[in-house]
Amino acid sequence: MQHGELYRQLDRRIPAELREDWDNDGMMVCPDPERECARILVTLDVTSDAVSYAADNGFDLIISHHPLIFRPVKHLTDPKLISLVQNRISVFSFHTRMDSVSGGVNDVLAALLDLRDSVPFGTGMGRIGTLPSPLSPQELAQRVRDVLSAPYVRYAGGSKPVSRLAVLGGAGGDFIGDAISAGADAYVSGEFSHHHLTDAAENGILLIEAGHFYTENPVLDAFCGMLREICPDAKTEKFFSDRVRVLSRS
Repeated sequence: MQHGELYRQLDRRIPAELREDWDNDGMMVCPDPERECARILVTLDVTSDAVSYAADNGFDLIISHHPLIFRPVKHLTDPKLISLVQNRISVFSFHTRMDSVSGGVNDVLAALLDLRDSVPFGTGMGRIGTLPSPLSPQELAQRVRDVLSAPYVRYAGGSKPVSRLAVLGGAGGDFIGDAISAGADAYVSGEFSHHHLTDAAENGILLIEAGHFYTENPVLDAFCGMLREICPDAKTEKFFSDRVRVLSRS
């Protein structure tokens, strides 16, 4: 399958109508729409490491969640963009539309935490559902950390057992009110501000912060599954793009 046709297929499955107005995603770079898809690298972020790995190992396409190009490019001086064009590597990014679409970021997150009967909340971005059995705040925090393979989690607010859980991958601070209105006992996301966490008890909700990367990176499996269905002859590989390091007290 050619690059241009693969993008059209993905665009139908992950429709642009679900994209937030402020977002920029889609076909980021496509030097040759008629190039055949042979090797596809799937990554959360198109870092310089990811581009170098793709170029050195013969990948012709990168699929990412976070957009390669978010703000207008005024000058073509970015070494990543230059390398992509020189090596004829295309980049397709599916951001907020992959958050909202069925089977996307937040459905994957809900499934990993074993939520039952999960439904959208917060303009369709997040999911809320019921845990198989109530968990204490510490038990839930430990489960989130272990399931996501996160180096640590932070949590605040709430002391009661949790039954109704809301999830939203990435930066979810703007949707705390929506989670509360939807009836959540607790809300898991990647990032909360200091004030979100310190005010959680007064707002009557447990907040669990598990890291932007770790709440979204599981969607790479969904991307790979979709690519295997659409373009089964192409080889797909995941790239671990997290650059954040944690120094803990021993």
